Amino acid sequence: MSRWAVGADVIEELLASDALQRIQGARTDGQPLLDKAVRTLASSAAIQAADPDSSYTLAYDAARFACTALLAQQGLRPTTKGGHYAVERAMRAQFKGVFHAFGTLRRRRNELEYPTARDADVTPDEADQALDAANGIVEAATKLLPHLRFF
Repeated sequence: MSRWAVGADVIEELLASDALQRIQGARTDGQPLLDKAVRTLASSAAIQAADPDSSYTLAYDAARFACTALLAQQGLRPTTKGGHYAVERAMRAQFKGVFHAFGTLRRRRNELEYPTARDADVTPDEADQALDAANGIVEAATKLLPHLRFF
């Protein structure tokens, strides 16, 4: 069976630069990560009104778990060298569509984790948008996961 063709050049680059690495065995089952994404998304929704900043961060985490599930299903995982940006690049290269929102979520989450201004708080509307974006990513990942094969 041939590997995933769309975005193969980017994945090869990420592997060559040690931003991604190949994995084997039970770690290549993306379903547990996808299940974690669903639980994390529910947690984000549960605290949205009371704590929009944390809700946003959890929405981002849910999206990241879903994206990482797709990589695992392909026998890939991000390294500490590649981190979350490697996940973003891999998603953009391979899947397009709703996965482009992952980059926006990642950059905003970095602003929250490493603030440069005192007034960087998330509004309830922004948390709602993050939940919508993360939900779209989790739904798309759920549909894609069973169809992926090793890279």
